[in-house]
Amino acid sequence: METYNQRAKRDLMKWKKKMCKNPSLVDKTAKGAQEKFNKILPEKYHQMMTEAIKHMTKAVLLGSKYTTKGPYKGQLFLAERDYFVKEKTKTYQRAAMIEGAGTGAGGLLLGLADFPLLLSIKIKFLYEIAAIYGFDTRDYKERLYILHIFQLAFSSKSKVKQVLSQMDHWNDYVESLPYDINAFDWRSFQQEYRDYIDLAKLLQLVPGIGAVVGAYVNTKLINKLSLTAMYAYHMRLL
Repeated sequence: METYNQRAKRDLMKWKKKMCKNPSLVDKTAKGAQEKFNKILPEKYHQMMTEAIKHMTKAVLLGSKYTTKGPYKGQLFLAERDYFVKEKTKTYQRAAMIEGAGTGAGGLLLGLADFPLLLSIKIKFLYEIAAIYGFDTRDYKERLYILHIFQLAFSSKSKVKQVLSQMDHWNDYVESLPYDINAFDWRSFQQEYRDYIDLAKLLQLVPGIGAVVGAYVNTKLINKLSLTAMYAYHMRLL
């Protein structure tokens, strides 16, 4: 009979194969349209967004480590760790749903506030998941891994293949990185993230449907992040 770990390893291989598929025509069209739109925006706007997300994410990264429990100790089976992650996902989905519904119902200004609030929820969630799988987020390299999980979940197909390759050879790759979080490619990070969620989040600003869209989209985004993180840590543990 197939064990849980054997099945998890088989599912991991399927997931990696799916993640490495070439972008579809729809993906290419959407990405092309987004790139054209980005070229219209002034460079000052991109610089402002990059700096804002950089400082906001750094603040969350550096702050969350003080409010997250240390890595789970003991001889826990992978099945037990996965169960804890799924339970934790339900908690964060509820938090994201309430936040999305509240900001979506509040019109333009509150709708714009959803961006940093949801980002904070996602990063904190990834800290919790890292701890469940036994990784210590006080380690700078583990915080970098969290950012790579984030990129893997919310990037275009072409970027996903690059990030997955880096994570697949994490021990070698991370040794080549400078020991400074400021050296992270923040411009690419914020651009990919914005491109991924822009359309859904724009609908959240529409009066009348903003609350419903906000709650639904945020729940789906947390679910995608949870699944991506689970496979990302299976890559490390299996």
